[in-house]
Amino acid sequence: MNIFETIKKETQSLTGKTAVIEGDKEISYEKLFSCADITATCLREKDVSRFHRVGLLCEDSIDYLTTSLAVLSISAVLVPISHDQSDNEIRDIIERISLDYLIFEKGTFEEEGAESLLSEGLLEKQLLVINRNFSKLPCNEYFKINPAFIRFSSGTTGASKGVVLSHEAIIERTDAADKGLKITPEDNVLWVLSMSFHFVVTILLFLRRGATIVLCSQRFPEALIEGIIEHKGTFIYASPFHYSLLSRSELLSETSLDNIRMAVSTAMKLPDAIAEQFSEKFGFELAEAYGIIEVGLPFLNLNATKDFRGSVGTPLPDYEIKILKKGSDGVGEIYIKGKGMLNAYFSPWKNRKGIMKSGWFKTGDLGRIDATGHLTLVGREKDVINFAGMKVFAFEVESVLNEYPPVKESMVYGVSHPHYGQLPVAMIVLKNGVESSLDLNDLRRFCYHRMSQYKVPKDFQIVDALPKTASGKVKRENIPH
Repeated sequence: MNIFETIKKETQSLTGKTAVIEGDKEISYEKLFSCADITATCLREKDVSRFHRVGLLCEDSIDYLTTSLAVLSISAVLVPISHDQSDNEIRDIIERISLDYLIFEKGTFEEEGAESLLSEGLLEKQLLVINRNFSKLPCNEYFKINPAFIRFSSGTTGASKGVVLSHEAIIERTDAADKGLKITPEDNVLWVLSMSFHFVVTILLFLRRGATIVLCSQRFPEALIEGIIEHKGTFIYASPFHYSLLSRSELLSETSLDNIRMAVSTAMKLPDAIAEQFSEKFGFELAEAYGIIEVGLPFLNLNATKDFRGSVGTPLPDYEIKILKKGSDGVGEIYIKGKGMLNAYFSPWKNRKGIMKSGWFKTGDLGRIDATGHLTLVGREKDVINFAGMKVFAFEVESVLNEYPPVKESMVYGVSHPHYGQLPVAMIVLKNGVESSLDLNDLRRFCYHRMSQYKVPKDFQIVDALPKTASGKVKRENIPH
């Protein structure tokens, strides 16, 4: 089984349809597959073959899609690398995943011995490829699972492991996700996220269903607004940041999103203030999603009412959930079971049986399920602060802090204390021009009115920026606990 061949088979009646739009360029499904085939031939000529791990370091573009499909088509293993990562982070991925080849856009990376990927001028970007001559072979199980994709997890709470997905797992999880997303050839998908972090469930699903993908990330926000108005976008897959900008844009009226049938919020918890701001302007609710690289897209809030804000919905049909070690408030550890689960961790190698018990994956997230079966996330297990025997969930406190008008964003963490165990402390980034007028006593009063006294941070540190991963998530390791 091969995901590229599956996409070609499922879209064989749509060859003339536009597959991708990037600015003033667009490419049909027929041309996309033709470019992928030519690129695959060039890769074979450079001795790239099945099981080789091929890193791709390139900005989102038609060329990114073409090259990704080429790697997958020859059953090599695609390893996406974000150009937003530092050289040290990139080299760490290269070594830990033991890349056989690295394809990179000129100017994004420096390494001797690189050659042009193509000489025919097929691609807009100048992509280089280098054979790293890696001799060490991974575990024998690697060859048995038909691997297609390896992606480092976000690394918000510790070292990333490298999630391995087979062609079969990708097909299973895209089918499972589509039971909620319901993508069709009539969809014009407006894409603003990074393909380095969001590719398997979304981009490959959009292609399988013959949708048109409008790339909007390189000229944001102009390209997104253009996609809404000129390309009649029907589906948006974006983060709360993007929806906040749309809500505040004077270029969009309350009817500008009338063609949008679904707007999915992902990548981070959707703040109530942004959900309210969006709904007030455009007249419909955002659908909050809960995606996990090891699992897929098991949750999507399809209840388009204000009453279900803050929830990620009920499990999609192919998934089950259980909450273990519940506290008196119903909050406990989230375990998920379903189709398209990861096949292994690469570094160090750990197979599916070693990761999951009876098929259940421990997410590391904490949450509660209400009487209607809706799941609400309250934070990461490692982010819980134990203050005098009481649990303080970092995200819950951050949500309150972020509602305070002068605060742009915040991060809450625990600092060891000899008597209380841990004290909740907050890092705060202020909006431009408000630092001199910030009243910490007023901020504390604001917090006391909105949460229990023990949850209110005992100290506030004003910082210029929060530490973040390349995917934009708050990075909590190396914080003085």
